[in-house]
Formats: sequence, structure tokens, C-alpha cells
Amino acid sequence: RGVLWLAVTVTAYCLLRKQPGTCKNWGLSASNHRNREDSWFKSLFVRKVDPRKDAHSHLLTKNEESNLYKIQFHNVKPECLDAYNQLCEETLPSIHNDKYYPCELVGTWNTWYGEQDQAVHMWRYRGGYPALTEVMSKLRQNKEFMKYREERGKMLLSRRNQLLLEFSFWNEPIPRKGPNIYELRSYQLRPGTMIEWGNYWARAIGYRQHNSEAVGGFFSQIGNLYMVHHLWAYKDLEAREATRNAAWQHEGWDEVVYYTVPLIQHMDSRIMIPMKASPLQ
Repeated sequence: RGVLWLAVTVTAYCLLRKQPGTCKNWGLSASNHRNREDSWFKSLFVRKVDPRKDAHSHLLTKNEESNLYKIQFHNVKPECLDAYNQLCEETLPSIHNDKYYPCELVGTWNTWYGEQDQAVHMWRYRGGYPALTEVMSKLRQNKEFMKYREERGKMLLSRRNQLLLEFSFWNEPIPRKGPNIYELRSYQLRPGTMIEWGNYWARAIGYRQHNSEAVGGFFSQIGNLYMVHHLWAYKDLEAREATRNAAWQHEGWDEVVYYTVPLIQHMDSRIMIPMKASPLQ
């Protein structure tokens, strides 16, 4: 029955195309009529997408915990890197350890391979945006922190940040002993593909947890949108290579890679070394 309907539809379409003169009776040009016919005909084969009834962030994150993350990228003047690191090590732990501020320092690193003379900091705000607002308000009243910001500003070439949520199927980053190197893999996705990415990686993460290398997975809310960050830990570069190669031995990993690569517009990898003050060592 469906085939018969399609055949009748196509036949009617062809007859209309053969009789452009009928457009005169409607007061329309032949070209406009053909455009409408083409649009109508193509609409028969367009896949209909049901509108979602909830935000992507609610579908992908851990709603019950409501953790908000901030990642900061600081490009430091090369001659100031040592002084910058010392300044951070003197200031950031005091905020992390003070219960007056509802935030935690997840990790702080220097980039080893990737963009050079760069520092990366990640903070967690338990309680979401209200916790972030509270921390920012309190820090403006902290004279030591404001002095730190002033000194820091003299050492930087540029800085940027993003607000992130964590994927529900990833581990929550917790302090770990070192020594380790960390890889931050950042993916700029095509708009509209975040749910698809999450569906594939909810299965893929199981292939990458055998050596406890999976630290955390996040997606942006403010800053560069449709941005995903995966954070991994390895003992060294040789362990990284061995672990990544081993993933291809798991049935299904190749399929995940095959279907997620087309979702990516741009990707970047940083190998990072923890600072002394980092809870992730």
C-alpha cells in the first residue's frame, strides 16, 4: 500500500512538471510554481525530528549533584612562568581549604605538550550557579585575593575560561596520588550533536576505565559552546600510548570512533604536568 501511494505521488508530481502552463490560471510564474513543487516533493523524504521536551544539559548531567565546573586557561609570559606558578601555589590552596568558599580546586597544571607557557586551572562549585555567585562575591572582598589578581595580571598575555557541567556517565574527579601526567582532550562539536556524542560515549567510557585513566568528562555551558573536555591520567607517555592502543582490542571501540569522528569540527590535545598545589597529582 505504501509503495502504491508513493508511485501515485511521483506520477502526479511528474504530470505537474509537464504542464507548467497551468500556472497561468493561478496567477503564478512557472519558476515559482516549480520551486513550490520541488519543496513539496522533497518534504516527503525529509526525516522528521521530534522536538525535545528538556534541555540537553538536563539529559546529560548529574542533576542530583548540580556541580558546576570552571576551567581557566592562562597564557603566561615565558619569563614569568616560575613566578606565576609560585604565586598560584601560595594563593589557590587557601581558597580550596577555606570552607567559607563553596568551591574546590580540582586540579592545576602547566601545559607540557600543546600550547606552551600555559596554565590550566579547574574549579568545582557544589551547588551550581548560586555557589559560583557566592564565591565571586566573597572573593571581591578578599584583599589577599585581589592582590593576587593584580600581580597575576602583570604576568599574563591572555586568559579565557568556560563554565562546564559533568557528563553523568563519567567519574567525578577526585584527588589522586602521583606522579601522573594528564591529557586534556578538547572537542569542538557540530551544533546539535551533543546528545548523540553523549549516547556513544556512555558506552565508550567502559572501554577506557580498566587502568583508572578516566578522570572526568565535561561539556560547556558558557564560553565556547558545544565544547567537550575529556581529562585522562597516565603514569607517563609510554603508558598513554599502551592504554590507547589497548582500547582498540575491545569489541565496539572501533564503532564508537567511527560514529563520533563525524560529529567533531575541531579537536585539541594538551599533555599537562600538575603543579605542586594540585589535588590531582
